Amino acid sequence: MTTFLDFLWTVVKSAINMLNGASPWMMLSLIVAGCLHEFLTPEVLHRSSLGTTRMQGVLWSTLTGMLIPICSCGSIPLGIGLYHSGAYLGPTLAFMTSSPMINPIAIILSYGLLGPKITLVYVITGFVAPFFIGMIANRFAGEELYLKRDENAPKRIQLQMEKPSVPARILMGLRWSFSELALMIGKYTVLGMLTAALIFSLVPQTAIQRYLGDPGFVSLFGITVIAAVMYVCAVGHIPFIAAIVASGAAPGVAITFLMAGAATNISELITIHRTIGKRAMFMYFGLVVVISNFVGYLTNQIYPNFVPVLDYDAVTKSISTANALIVTGPEWLQYLCTGVLVVYALYAGVSALRSRLRKLYQNADPA
Repeated sequence: MTTFLDFLWTVVKSAINMLNGASPWMMLSLIVAGCLHEFLTPEVLHRSSLGTTRMQGVLWSTLTGMLIPICSCGSIPLGIGLYHSGAYLGPTLAFMTSSPMINPIAIILSYGLLGPKITLVYVITGFVAPFFIGMIANRFAGEELYLKRDENAPKRIQLQMEKPSVPARILMGLRWSFSELALMIGKYTVLGMLTAALIFSLVPQTAIQRYLGDPGFVSLFGITVIAAVMYVCAVGHIPFIAAIVASGAAPGVAITFLMAGAATNISELITIHRTIGKRAMFMYFGLVVVISNFVGYLTNQIYPNFVPVLDYDAVTKSISTANALIVTGPEWLQYLCTGVLVVYALYAGVSALRSRLRKLYQNADPA
């Protein structure tokens, strides 16, 4: 019994550590998502092409995501917030792919740790892959193309009414974000982190490192599976994969991990499934896996005799530059934000359980 309790405590501690790294960014993303929800109405999004199937919407969401240095958990509130504000699935998935996959800080680290050749492929793929995923999503999304609204519901009539002030609209957006959106994604984020922590506890990191430490045994598909179940931040995975490449792994392994590691994790996949739909989740995950493996294979063919970068000065300069740009919150803030997410998850879970029990009671046979 003691051994089992120790195992559970290990899982919980691992999940808390992962949540501490993601929760401050999620809180910030919830604030931004609330403002976007209030100011980017479906009409505004339609005029800006994000609420249409036009190529421009996917293009702008891809470019915007490439400039924001947040991890996949940070992009979840923003992406889901955009979708629930009226953005179509293509721009939504393009943003949720590009924002964790590539950003200016990651490019700097990649250049110093992996060299200009891999970085060039990384930058090109970091734009092309999200753009392609967004276009495919707009074409084959089906009913999940956009969030359908009740056309018979009364519309807000603001003729002869004073338009709310900007501070008032911000408060309205925050009220939506920290009531509806946070409850919507909080339980799936915490559940995803617990699942990832359970996997790491069952499959120790030493076993993964032993597998990756054998360059002749590492396959593109294997690195994709590991990347999909791991939780990595927007830049923290680059030194990890640089060490693997330096040990002799093929350059395609780096590209595949750079794409799949940052753009996919269990928490994000569960959230997309439950808040948008099953088709969107499989489309997102399937395209990331296929594209990352294809580009990884292509990279191996382009650079068959790749030599790892071992320039100490260049590596030191890149790390120093990246560290100067990285913003991390104090430990107390991380725990506070994690606690808020856990409270949201527990509240949402209890509410869902009460609703299910109420339905079972109402449907029960009186006899």
